Amino acid sequence: MKRWLARLFGTREAGLPSAVSSDVGGDRPGACADEATLADLDLDLAFFHWLAGPHVTGRPAPDGPVLDELARLARDPHDAAALVPRVPAVIPQLLRSLRVDDTGAGALARQVAQDPVLVAEVIREVNSPCFQPASPIRNLEGAVLLLGQNGLRMLLARVAFRPIISQQAGPLARLVAPPLWRQSELCAQAAGLLAPRSKADPFEAYLAGLLHNIGLVVAFRVIEQLLAPGALPDGDAFGTRMVAAARLISARIADAWELPPAIGHAIAHLGDAGALPTLLRDADRLAKLQMLAGSGQPLFVRAVLALPPEARQIYDRLLEQSDRQDA
Repeated sequence: MKRWLARLFGTREAGLPSAVSSDVGGDRPGACADEATLADLDLDLAFFHWLAGPHVTGRPAPDGPVLDELARLARDPHDAAALVPRVPAVIPQLLRSLRVDDTGAGALARQVAQDPVLVAEVIREVNSPCFQPASPIRNLEGAVLLLGQNGLRMLLARVAFRPIISQQAGPLARLVAPPLWRQSELCAQAAGLLAPRSKADPFEAYLAGLLHNIGLVVAFRVIEQLLAPGALPDGDAFGTRMVAAARLISARIADAWELPPAIGHAIAHLGDAGALPTLLRDADRLAKLQMLAGSGQPLFVRAVLALPPEARQIYDRLLEQSDRQDA
């Protein structure tokens, strides 16, 4: 599956399919051009244009100031983290416990109980259609019984980080944050599903999926601060450089928040050798493909239909969970 995904989503400078060479398909009569165009997709850039395009309403501004500031923030992750909502005080302690496999569910529940807002979010989440409890869950103890330790760890991570990404104050960031969070959730779910077959730590994979977009939130906050409304640069070169800079910022923030070092490394070295960088790349692409195909773009719908069985199985699992959440 990894080799097929690499062929399907091979990177290039533009997010749109390149022109199909006249010799594609060799001598086969009626050779289908879709195979070549799918192989040329830059999914990162396509997602950037899908996300940002509706908000380009005026003359695009020069991209230099934005890219320079993103480079500075990559060198100063504490300044970058200041552009997103502050992590609740209980979260650092909770994250340290989440990283320890033998931390009991009861101990996790006691730590969560220190933050009433977090408690309310956990109870709300566990009663959602995604989990479908037989009867309403009204306390943390019930949540622990329903989810088990590993399920509780993943739920707590999602609940803790959702407001950091999805709740933004600025007008542009407020518009792009919800789809960014949705893609983060899908990526985390896909990473968790891919982890066992890749022999990676499932919880580290899940956390990496949740956090890999936080640099994009920072990038859109920078755009709000430096550019006039509607003046977002939308060229391919800018999109490519912004996505790369945002990924590095995500990795630096993950390190600054004292997440496991493997998470920051996987985000910064997406697709490089190693179980976590490789599966995070594949999970990110499947999540982006689902969102782009869900928007009805024919090229991405065809890409879904062409997925091999293993990748399609994970894609369908993501789609099923999305349908439950939307119910």
